[in-house]
Amino acid sequence: MKRILSIDGGGIRGIIPGMILVALEEKIQRETKNPDAHLTDYFDFFAGTSTGGILLSILLCPDDQEPTKQKYTAKQALDIYLDHGVEIFTASKWRRFLSKFGLLSELYDDTVLEKVLKSYFGNRKLSELIRPCIITAYNIELRKNHLFRQQKAISHGDSRDFYIKDVCRATSAAPTYFSVAEIFSLAKTRYPLVDGGVFAHNPALSAMLEVIKSYNTYKIDDIWTLSLGTGLSKISYNYEDFKKKKAISIGPALVDIMSSSSAESTDYFLRQLFHSVKKSKNYIRIEPNNLSSIDPAMDAASVSNIQKIVSLGDKLVSENEELLDQIVAGLLQDKKGKADESVWNFLKR
Repeated sequence: MKRILSIDGGGIRGIIPGMILVALEEKIQRETKNPDAHLTDYFDFFAGTSTGGILLSILLCPDDQEPTKQKYTAKQALDIYLDHGVEIFTASKWRRFLSKFGLLSELYDDTVLEKVLKSYFGNRKLSELIRPCIITAYNIELRKNHLFRQQKAISHGDSRDFYIKDVCRATSAAPTYFSVAEIFSLAKTRYPLVDGGVFAHNPALSAMLEVIKSYNTYKIDDIWTLSLGTGLSKISYNYEDFKKKKAISIGPALVDIMSSSSAESTDYFLRQLFHSVKKSKNYIRIEPNNLSSIDPAMDAASVSNIQKIVSLGDKLVSENEELLDQIVAGLLQDKKGKADESVWNFLKR
């Protein structure tokens, strides 16, 4: 069975799936009595959009001394939001004023985010990530989805390879929040990209199709997916208020609506697909059902709101304690008799 870990977008709410990852890794370490055990050792394929793409890139980043081992723990992946969230989502009053009147196309200075990403990844490449994965983005000039595929980066070389810091910058280039990411492959091909959430806020369906296509022998009932969400915003927008606002000022609201609808649709499709093959338990979705205790805006990264998001994440972990234990038991059991069927072997065939 192929096991997929998929992580949604959601800006600062990436803290929520980040805390689930930490809980799972700690449970695995306790059960195996191995403090060096990592969550990534128990999944075959990974997918991430936006904040989820950043999280999984940190998880899959290779160690400087041992390139086949991961450099960061799940806790260190979570820390990108706890340590740098306020910094990334801080805009001066002047910048907010200019943005309000449409004099800036984006609210936040992307150089801050780029600096943080460089501190994590340096010049590490997509091909060097330690597990097979896809990270989503969207090409605004070609008007097509763009999937950063670790497998393609390995098999096709520089033409499909990118610096990880650029991949993360592209997948998180949420319209109206950050500018379009103009990045280049290692072969110097130009790509103008925005946040993958415009088509796959929840990338689990894309991951499942990628696994089926890549391994060529696995049907839906041979796939098990853990999909981690950041919670669906249920903010109600008043028709009259919406109608009166300038187009530039409703940009964040449109991003919110688009992201939520995309994630809901993907979740529905996957539930129906797994139900159709009588494998409903092979798709697990974990996310908070209610965001009323926090400011759900993807850029609401004040110290107080981050504390509230952490509390919500802790509550989600507590409410799903039994489910998380079951997930870990399944992962450990599946790992016991499993031969190495990684993409490394697949590419050598």
